[in-house]
Amino acid sequence: MILAAITACQADPVVPAPEELGSGETDGYKLVWEDCFNGDVLDETVWNIEEKGDGCGNAELEYYTRDNVSLGTEPESGRHCLILTAKKENYKGKSFTSGRINTLEKRYFLHGKVEACIKLPQTANGLWPAFWMMGNDINQVGWPRCGETDILEMGNAEGIRKGTQDRYFNGACHWGYYNEQNQYPNYAKASTWDYSLQDGEFHLFTLIWDENYIRMYCDLDKYPDTEPYYEMGIEHKDGDEGWAASLYFHKENFILFNLAVGGYFTGILNPDGITAFENENEKSMYVDYVKVYQK
Repeated sequence: MILAAITACQADPVVPAPEELGSGETDGYKLVWEDCFNGDVLDETVWNIEEKGDGCGNAELEYYTRDNVSLGTEPESGRHCLILTAKKENYKGKSFTSGRINTLEKRYFLHGKVEACIKLPQTANGLWPAFWMMGNDINQVGWPRCGETDILEMGNAEGIRKGTQDRYFNGACHWGYYNEQNQYPNYAKASTWDYSLQDGEFHLFTLIWDENYIRMYCDLDKYPDTEPYYEMGIEHKDGDEGWAASLYFHKENFILFNLAVGGYFTGILNPDGITAFENENEKSMYVDYVKVYQK
Protein backbone atom coordinates (compact mmCIF):
# COMPACT_ATOMS: atom_id res chain seq x y z
CA MET A 1 0.00 0.00 0.00
CA ILE A 2 1.36 3.46 -0.93
CA LEU A 3 0.21 6.37 1.21
CA ALA A 4 1.76 9.80 0.79
CA ALA A 5 2.28 12.26 3.58
CA ILE A 6 -0.76 14.51 3.99
CA THR A 7 0.56 17.48 2.09
CA ALA A 8 -1.57 17.97 -1.00
CA CYS A 9 -4.16 20.11 0.83
CA GLN A 10 -1.72 21.53 3.37
CA ALA A 11 1.13 22.87 1.28
CA ASP A 12 0.99 26.16 3.22
CA PRO A 13 -0.11 27.07 6.78
CA VAL A 14 -3.53 28.28 5.64
CA VAL A 15 -6.32 26.34 7.36
CA PRO A 16 -8.57 24.60 4.81
CA ALA A 17 -11.97 26.17 4.34
CA PRO A 18 -14.83 24.27 6.04
CA GLU A 19 -16.12 23.07 2.68
CA GLU A 20 -12.87 21.13 2.17
CA LEU A 21 -13.24 19.03 5.32
CA GLY A 22 -15.44 16.34 3.82
CA SER A 23 -17.22 14.01 6.22
CA GLY A 24 -14.21 14.09 8.52
CA GLU A 25 -12.40 11.69 10.80
CA THR A 26 -15.45 9.83 12.10
CA ASP A 27 -15.96 6.29 13.46
CA GLY A 28 -12.24 5.69 13.94
CA TYR A 29 -11.22 6.74 10.42
CA LYS A 30 -8.11 8.92 10.13
CA LEU A 31 -7.11 10.90 7.07
CA VAL A 32 -4.13 9.23 5.35
CA TRP A 33 -4.07 10.96 1.96
CA GLU A 34 -5.80 13.80 0.13
CA ASP A 35 -5.47 16.03 -2.89
CA CYS A 36 -7.27 19.38 -2.90
CA PHE A 37 -5.94 20.31 -6.34
CA ASN A 38 -4.60 23.66 -5.12
CA GLY A 39 -1.57 23.81 -7.40
CA ASP A 40 -1.14 25.29 -10.85
CA VAL A 41 -0.82 21.91 -12.60
CA LEU A 42 -1.87 18.38 -11.77
CA ASP A 43 0.70 16.47 -9.69
CA GLU A 44 1.81 13.68 -12.02
CA THR A 45 3.73 11.93 -9.25
CA VAL A 46 0.22 11.08 -8.04
CA TRP A 47 -1.97 11.11 -11.17
CA ASN A 48 -1.77 9.59 -14.62
CA ILE A 49 -3.41 11.62 -17.40
CA GLU A 50 -4.93 9.25 -19.95
CA GLU A 51 -4.74 9.87 -23.69
CA LYS A 52 -6.83 7.52 -25.79
CA GLY A 53 -9.88 7.28 -28.02
CA ASP A 54 -10.63 3.56 -28.06
CA GLY A 55 -14.06 3.83 -26.44
CA CYS A 56 -12.75 2.32 -23.19
CA GLY A 57 -14.78 -0.84 -23.74
CA ASN A 58 -17.98 1.19 -23.48
CA ALA A 59 -18.33 2.58 -27.04
CA GLU A 60 -17.64 6.07 -25.65
CA LEU A 61 -17.57 8.81 -28.28
CA GLU A 62 -14.79 11.05 -26.92
CA TYR A 63 -11.01 11.14 -27.25
CA TYR A 64 -9.31 11.68 -23.88
CA THR A 65 -6.47 14.23 -24.06
CA ARG A 66 -4.12 16.06 -21.73
CA ASP A 67 -5.54 19.40 -22.84
CA ASN A 68 -8.90 18.54 -21.31
CA VAL A 69 -7.39 18.10 -17.82
CA SER A 70 -6.52 21.23 -15.84
CA LEU A 71 -6.48 22.84 -12.41
CA GLY A 72 -8.25 26.13 -11.93
CA THR A 73 -11.03 28.08 -10.26
CA GLU A 74 -14.67 27.08 -10.44
CA PRO A 75 -16.22 30.44 -11.36
CA GLU A 76 -19.34 30.40 -9.16
CA SER A 77 -17.79 29.28 -5.86
CA GLY A 78 -14.18 30.37 -6.33
CA ARG A 79 -12.96 26.92 -5.26
CA HIS A 80 -9.71 25.72 -6.76
CA CYS A 81 -10.42 22.40 -8.46
CA LEU A 82 -9.47 19.64 -10.80
CA ILE A 83 -11.33 20.41 -14.03
CA LEU A 84 -12.24 17.74 -16.58
CA THR A 85 -13.69 19.42 -19.66
CA ALA A 86 -15.68 17.74 -22.41
CA LYS A 87 -15.67 19.62 -25.71
CA LYS A 88 -17.58 19.30 -28.94
CA GLU A 89 -14.71 19.25 -31.44
CA ASN A 90 -13.30 16.95 -34.08
CA TYR A 91 -10.12 15.21 -32.96
CA LYS A 92 -8.48 12.08 -34.36
CA GLY A 93 -11.70 10.79 -35.85
CA LYS A 94 -13.83 11.58 -32.80
CA SER A 95 -16.51 14.26 -32.49
CA PHE A 96 -15.67 15.09 -28.85
CA THR A 97 -12.71 15.34 -26.49
CA SER A 98 -12.64 15.04 -22.71
CA GLY A 99 -10.49 14.25 -19.66
CA ARG A 100 -9.71 11.15 -17.62
CA ILE A 101 -7.14 10.63 -14.85
CA ASN A 102 -6.16 7.81 -12.49
CA THR A 103 -3.71 6.95 -9.69
CA LEU A 104 -2.72 3.49 -11.00
CA GLU A 105 0.52 2.28 -9.36
CA LYS A 106 0.96 5.71 -7.71
CA ARG A 107 -1.70 5.92 -4.96
CA TYR A 108 -3.59 2.78 -4.02
CA PHE A 109 -5.09 1.42 -0.83
CA LEU A 110 -6.91 -1.49 0.77
CA HIS A 111 -10.16 -0.71 2.63
CA GLY A 112 -11.07 2.65 4.10
CA LYS A 113 -13.27 5.65 3.44
CA VAL A 114 -12.73 7.44 0.14
CA GLU A 115 -14.66 10.51 -0.91
CA ALA A 116 -14.69 13.32 -3.42
CA CYS A 117 -16.46 16.67 -3.52
CA ILE A 118 -17.74 17.22 -7.05
CA LYS A 119 -19.70 19.81 -9.01
CA LEU A 120 -21.35 17.89 -11.82
CA PRO A 121 -22.17 19.33 -15.22
CA GLN A 122 -25.65 19.33 -16.69
CA THR A 123 -25.45 15.94 -18.38
CA ALA A 124 -28.54 16.46 -20.57
CA ASN A 125 -28.39 13.59 -23.05
CA GLY A 126 -24.94 12.16 -23.42
CA LEU A 127 -22.51 13.23 -20.68
CA TRP A 128 -21.34 10.49 -18.30
CA PRO A 129 -19.33 11.79 -15.30
CA ALA A 130 -17.80 9.17 -13.02
CA PHE A 131 -15.80 8.76 -9.79
CA TRP A 132 -14.60 5.18 -9.35
CA MET A 133 -11.87 2.66 -8.47
CA MET A 134 -10.26 -0.46 -9.88
CA GLY A 135 -7.86 -3.07 -8.55
CA ASN A 136 -4.24 -1.98 -8.81
CA ASP A 137 -3.44 -5.39 -10.33
CA ILE A 138 -5.33 -4.60 -13.55
CA ASN A 139 -2.17 -4.78 -15.67
CA GLN A 140 -1.48 -8.28 -14.35
CA VAL A 141 -4.96 -9.86 -14.29
CA GLY A 142 -7.03 -7.67 -16.63
CA TRP A 143 -10.65 -6.60 -16.31
CA PRO A 144 -12.99 -7.60 -14.69
CA ARG A 145 -10.69 -9.82 -12.59
CA CYS A 146 -9.14 -6.66 -11.13
CA GLY A 147 -12.52 -5.65 -9.69
CA GLU A 148 -14.21 -2.28 -10.25
CA THR A 149 -16.14 -0.07 -7.81
CA ASP A 150 -18.20 2.73 -9.36
CA ILE A 151 -18.89 5.22 -6.59
CA LEU A 152 -20.73 7.71 -8.78
CA GLU A 153 -22.04 7.54 -12.33
CA MET A 154 -24.61 9.88 -13.88
CA GLY A 155 -26.10 10.11 -17.36
CA ASN A 156 -27.68 6.64 -17.56
CA ALA A 157 -30.14 5.87 -20.35
CA GLU A 158 -32.90 5.19 -17.82
CA GLY A 159 -32.55 8.67 -16.34
CA ILE A 160 -32.69 10.10 -19.84
CA ARG A 161 -35.83 8.09 -20.58
CA LYS A 162 -37.51 9.31 -17.38
CA GLY A 163 -36.34 12.92 -17.75
CA THR A 164 -34.56 12.71 -14.39
CA GLN A 165 -30.98 13.06 -15.62
CA ASP A 166 -30.11 15.52 -12.83
CA ARG A 167 -31.26 13.18 -10.02
CA TYR A 168 -30.81 9.65 -11.39
CA PHE A 169 -27.42 8.06 -10.58
CA ASN A 170 -25.95 4.78 -9.49
CA GLY A 171 -23.25 2.86 -7.71
CA ALA A 172 -21.97 -0.44 -9.05
CA CYS A 173 -19.40 -3.21 -8.67
CA HIS A 174 -17.94 -5.45 -11.38
CA TRP A 175 -15.66 -8.44 -10.77
CA GLY A 176 -14.73 -12.00 -11.65
CA TYR A 177 -14.30 -13.38 -15.14
CA TYR A 178 -16.29 -14.05 -18.30
CA ASN A 179 -18.10 -17.39 -18.52
CA GLU A 180 -18.88 -19.35 -21.69
CA GLN A 181 -21.93 -17.12 -22.29
CA ASN A 182 -19.69 -14.02 -22.19
CA GLN A 183 -21.20 -12.97 -18.87
CA TYR A 184 -19.45 -11.78 -15.73
CA PRO A 185 -20.75 -10.97 -12.22
CA ASN A 186 -21.77 -7.42 -11.32
CA TYR A 187 -24.22 -5.56 -9.13
CA ALA A 188 -25.53 -2.04 -9.82
CA LYS A 189 -28.15 -0.07 -7.90
CA ALA A 190 -29.68 3.14 -9.22
CA SER A 191 -31.32 5.91 -7.19
CA THR A 192 -33.51 8.87 -8.07
CA TRP A 193 -32.43 11.43 -5.50
CA ASP A 194 -34.80 13.78 -3.67
CA TYR A 195 -32.97 16.83 -5.03
CA SER A 196 -30.90 17.71 -8.07
CA LEU A 197 -27.23 16.74 -8.05
CA GLN A 198 -26.64 18.97 -11.08
CA ASP A 199 -27.85 22.15 -9.35
CA GLY A 200 -24.63 24.12 -9.67
CA GLU A 201 -23.54 23.12 -6.15
CA PHE A 202 -20.80 20.77 -4.95
CA HIS A 203 -21.88 17.38 -3.61
CA LEU A 204 -19.89 14.86 -1.56
CA PHE A 205 -19.79 11.23 -2.66
CA THR A 206 -18.39 8.77 -0.12
CA LEU A 207 -17.40 5.12 -0.24
CA ILE A 208 -16.97 3.18 3.02
CA TRP A 209 -15.21 -0.09 2.26
CA ASP A 210 -14.25 -2.59 4.97
CA GLU A 211 -13.81 -6.32 5.43
CA ASN A 212 -17.54 -6.96 5.21
CA TYR A 213 -19.26 -4.34 3.08
CA ILE A 214 -19.04 -1.77 0.30
CA ARG A 215 -21.36 1.16 1.07
CA MET A 216 -21.82 4.48 -0.77
CA TYR A 217 -23.31 7.76 0.45
CA CYS A 218 -24.32 11.14 -0.97
CA ASP A 219 -23.75 14.39 0.95
CA LEU A 220 -22.65 12.63 4.12
CA ASP A 221 -21.09 15.92 5.28
CA LYS A 222 -24.49 17.65 5.26
CA TYR A 223 -26.56 14.64 6.34
CA PRO A 224 -24.42 12.39 8.56
CA ASP A 225 -27.33 10.04 9.28
CA THR A 226 -28.19 9.45 5.61
CA GLU A 227 -28.64 5.87 4.45
CA PRO A 228 -26.32 4.39 1.81
CA TYR A 229 -27.53 4.54 -1.77
CA TYR A 230 -25.55 1.37 -2.49
CA GLU A 231 -24.57 -1.59 -0.31
CA MET A 232 -22.99 -4.94 -1.14
CA GLY A 233 -21.61 -7.61 1.17
CA ILE A 234 -18.04 -8.78 0.55
CA GLU A 235 -17.42 -10.98 3.59
CA HIS A 236 -14.35 -13.03 2.88
CA LYS A 237 -14.97 -16.78 2.88
CA ASP A 238 -12.34 -19.37 2.05
CA GLY A 239 -13.30 -21.70 -0.77
CA ASP A 240 -15.69 -19.34 -2.55
CA GLU A 241 -16.34 -19.98 -6.21
CA GLY A 242 -14.51 -17.81 -8.72
CA TRP A 243 -17.48 -15.50 -9.14
CA ALA A 244 -17.71 -14.65 -5.45
CA ALA A 245 -17.27 -10.92 -4.80
CA SER A 246 -15.24 -11.62 -1.68
CA LEU A 247 -12.33 -12.82 -3.82
CA TYR A 248 -12.05 -9.53 -5.71
CA PHE A 249 -12.65 -6.71 -3.21
CA HIS A 250 -9.97 -7.33 -0.61
CA LYS A 251 -6.98 -5.91 -2.45
CA GLU A 252 -5.47 -2.52 -3.20
CA ASN A 253 -7.43 -0.18 -5.47
CA PHE A 254 -6.59 3.03 -7.32
CA ILE A 255 -8.86 6.03 -8.03
CA LEU A 256 -10.23 7.36 -11.33
CA PHE A 257 -12.18 10.44 -12.44
CA ASN A 258 -13.50 10.92 -15.96
CA LEU A 259 -16.15 12.71 -18.00
CA ALA A 260 -17.26 10.45 -20.84
CA VAL A 261 -19.44 11.39 -23.80
CA GLY A 262 -21.95 8.82 -25.00
CA GLY A 263 -21.46 5.07 -24.74
CA TYR A 264 -23.48 2.06 -23.64
CA PHE A 265 -24.27 3.55 -20.21
CA THR A 266 -26.02 6.51 -21.82
CA GLY A 267 -27.60 4.48 -24.60
CA ILE A 268 -26.22 6.97 -27.13
CA LEU A 269 -23.76 5.57 -29.65
CA ASN A 270 -24.12 8.20 -32.38
CA PRO A 271 -22.66 11.72 -31.99
CA ASP A 272 -25.88 13.17 -33.38
CA GLY A 273 -27.70 11.93 -30.28
CA ILE A 274 -25.64 14.05 -27.88
CA THR A 275 -27.65 17.10 -26.73
CA ALA A 276 -25.40 18.23 -23.86
CA PHE A 277 -23.63 20.79 -26.05
CA GLU A 278 -26.66 22.43 -27.64
CA ASN A 279 -26.09 25.78 -25.90
CA GLU A 280 -22.31 25.68 -25.48
CA ASN A 281 -19.40 23.75 -26.92
CA GLU A 282 -17.93 22.56 -23.64
CA LYS A 283 -19.01 21.28 -20.24
CA SER A 284 -16.85 20.72 -17.15
CA MET A 285 -16.79 18.46 -14.13
CA TYR A 286 -15.13 20.12 -11.11
CA VAL A 287 -13.51 18.11 -8.30
CA ASP A 288 -12.69 20.20 -5.22
CA TYR A 289 -10.89 17.40 -3.37
CA VAL A 290 -10.48 13.67 -2.94
CA LYS A 291 -9.65 12.10 0.43
CA VAL A 292 -8.77 8.66 1.76
CA TYR A 293 -9.28 7.70 5.40
CA GLN A 294 -8.34 4.44 7.11
CA LYS A 295 -8.65 2.91 10.56
